[in-house]
Amino acid sequence: MQMHPAFFGDRRKAMVRRLRSGGYIRTPKVEKAMEAVPREFFLPDRMAEEAYVDSPLPIGNGQTISAPHMVAIMQEELELEPGQKVLEIGGGSGYHAAVTAELVKPNGKVFTIERIPELAETARANIERAGYSDLVEVFQGDGSIGLPDKAPFDRIFVACGAPGIPAPLTEQLADEGIMLVPVGSRHCQDLIKVRKRGEKVTQESRGGCIFVPLIGEHGYD
Repeated sequence: MQMHPAFFGDRRKAMVRRLRSGGYIRTPKVEKAMEAVPREFFLPDRMAEEAYVDSPLPIGNGQTISAPHMVAIMQEELELEPGQKVLEIGGGSGYHAAVTAELVKPNGKVFTIERIPELAETARANIERAGYSDLVEVFQGDGSIGLPDKAPFDRIFVACGAPGIPAPLTEQLADEGIMLVPVGSRHCQDLIKVRKRGEKVTQESRGGCIFVPLIGEHGYD
């Protein structure tokens, strides 16, 4: 059944209100970004009605779109600003990249890597449909090695759980950059916030989380 755009718009605003009242959204800029991006565009049609449930949802190939509260947490922790260059590992359906694009536009750029070819193609189509093609570029490949040809990045975030912080990503992080990586087992991780200042790299846990595993050379087999 085709839903009227107002159906989704009202639910998007309600979701953002819940995230704000729950403390997940702390700043007006993240609130505005999450109100702007139509999450229903980044789900299979049969799942569209559930777009504004605060839960991970299946997007095919054993992968999920992150729960909105986790997207909000990561956007706040990244401290994004207009004009920044951002790398996402684990592009999924493209939703998180689109929200990030809202925060770094008009002159910023988001590069996202998705391991699974079918999902990478779907993400490109979703991003184009939502109007973010000029801000987001999708690559298919091993995200654990990053994109050295596009480095350095002001911000990097990993939307899958890693056994440790992948060394290539730390190397590709710009001076004064911030990176978020879920680190732990395949089934449960801590969200680690990395700051790079010159030769000094610091880490702090920002709480528990659960992501699908990072598969690749610097992830899981």
